[in-house]
Amino acid sequence: MEAKEATVTLPALQQMKRDGRKIVGVVAWDYQMAQIVDRAGVDLVSVGDTVGINLWGHPNPLAITLEEMLIVCKAVRRGVRRALLSCDFPYGPLQEGTAAALSAAIRLVKEAGVDMVKLDAAADFPETVEAIARAGIPVFAQFGITPQTALQYGIQYGAANSPGALATASMTARLLEEAKRLESAGASLLDFTNSGELAGAAVAAAVKIPVIGGFGGGPWLDGRMRMAHAAIGYAASAIDSGVENYANVARISLDAITAYVGDVRAARQIKGAVPAKALP
Repeated sequence: MEAKEATVTLPALQQMKRDGRKIVGVVAWDYQMAQIVDRAGVDLVSVGDTVGINLWGHPNPLAITLEEMLIVCKAVRRGVRRALLSCDFPYGPLQEGTAAALSAAIRLVKEAGVDMVKLDAAADFPETVEAIARAGIPVFAQFGITPQTALQYGIQYGAANSPGALATASMTARLLEEAKRLESAGASLLDFTNSGELAGAAVAAAVKIPVIGGFGGGPWLDGRMRMAHAAIGYAASAIDSGVENYANVARISLDAITAYVGDVRAARQIKGAVPAKALP
């Protein structure tokens, strides 16, 4: 892989936690977006398994394969110069055992050049977290109410990322134990999904490693993670959505392509194209 410029480091993120400075993470799936978010100054770029839904149209992220994740991670790696880069494990290697998970982690580092690997449902596999960390590969451990753990809490997969799926007071003791178990196993960062304020604040205060959250996170954690495409309103569903994002790129794109269609149909010169020469 190409050499990187000066990068964000894990010790720097740990110092940010101690200083009370929030860590900024985004999920990105392609080279162009990777360049944009890196230039914007984020601390962490995560290649999420949600790429299976958003790029390839899978019904859920469980369908994506390691080979597909490697392809995407390689592209994002080429665009990220300064932020830390993490890549999700697809569903499979972690569940198959420590040997399979360690092999997958090594491939993601050697072939895709990632700085760390992200494991969903990691609290159930502390021995695997320990083995990967012992091999010198930092682990970004995801726990809480995640797509791979939702059923354990009596929540259907489709509702795992809904506001109603926040951790409750009755879950806090178990989640605290999981966070401490992951820290003891050698995890470098925690991704607490659907933490809610009560459990989230308790976990962030109980461990020394940074605790970051996407869905269901908030200022009670050490940082936030959001899909870049969601933040800018890139998905086609954003065109008619009433949700306020930082932009509505889907609407802008629809308007632009509609205008392009109109110019071509009307035999007008299209914008941005080199004028074609008339035939002699």
